[in-house]
Parts: sequence; structure tokens; C-alpha cells
Amino acid sequence: MRFRRRRSRSSGITSLIVALALAGGAGLAMKPNGRSLEGRAQVTDGDTIRIGETRIRLKGIDAPEIRQNCSRSGRSYACGETSRRALIDLVSGETVRCRATGRDRYQRVLARCTVNGRDIGARMVEEGWAVSYGRDYDPEETRARKRPAGLWEGDFERPQDWRRRNS
Repeated sequence: MRFRRRRSRSSGITSLIVALALAGGAGLAMKPNGRSLEGRAQVTDGDTIRIGETRIRLKGIDAPEIRQNCSRSGRSYACGETSRRALIDLVSGETVRCRATGRDRYQRVLARCTVNGRDIGARMVEEGWAVSYGRDYDPEETRARKRPAGLWEGDFERPQDWRRRNS
């Protein structure tokens, strides 16, 4: 009986320690604001990179999904993959510096990132391989549309509409 009591008290303390550790760890994980990340980036798609083990969603842009197709001159092309390649070209061999601003609904870090002092999101939108999301890069999108550049050279469905239709 005495052994049983000691064991349950021990289990309770262990459970409390684990719960506190998890709560503390979750608190740290949910507070990326102002956190700086720096390093070589691996590109997931046209608006998501990874630095080390950290998945980063480029804040303020929305790029076509990997499986998304668009058309140019009446021909279909893999604009999601083209957008991904454009981002690879921007970050390949470079040190990427990111400033975290929060997390998205998939728990990726939301961040503004630069290469050689130039905003990657702004470049993706201005080159036409992503659209402004939340009005952050509206001037860059307007320039891409007027030229036209990238996606704007043909017909495409906005990535958020494509996701809604294909989920």
C-alpha cells in the first residue's frame, strides 16, 4: 500500500513536470516575433522555405501550388513548379536572413526574408511568380501586371482560389 501511494505521488509529480515543460516549450514555439533566422535555404514551393529545421512561409505573398497549372499563349504550363524554380534561383548559394513576425495556421514561421539586403517576397511578386497577399506587395504586383511578367503573361487562377477549389 505504501509503495502504491509513493508511486502515484511520483507519477503525479512527473506528469506535472512534463505538462509544465510542454507548456513552456509551446509558449516558446508560439512566440517567433522578432526572432531572426539566417542560413542557406531549402525551397519547398514558391512561398515556403526551410532554414535548418524551421519551415518559413514568406509573409505577404502567395505563390501557385506545386500541382497548379496556368496557361500562356494557349498552352498549359506548371506554374507552381516554375514559381518554385524562381525562388530557388533567388536564394541558391546565398545566405537568407529572415525576421519572424508570427505563425500561420500550419504552424510555419511567418517571416520577411532577404538575400543581400533585398526582400525576397517583393522580388517574387515583382517578377510575377507570386501575388501580393494581404496587400503587402500591391505596388510590386501592379508593376508585374503592367509589364506583364511571370504569371501575368498569361492566364492563372489566384493560388488561394485554386486551393479552395482543389482541396
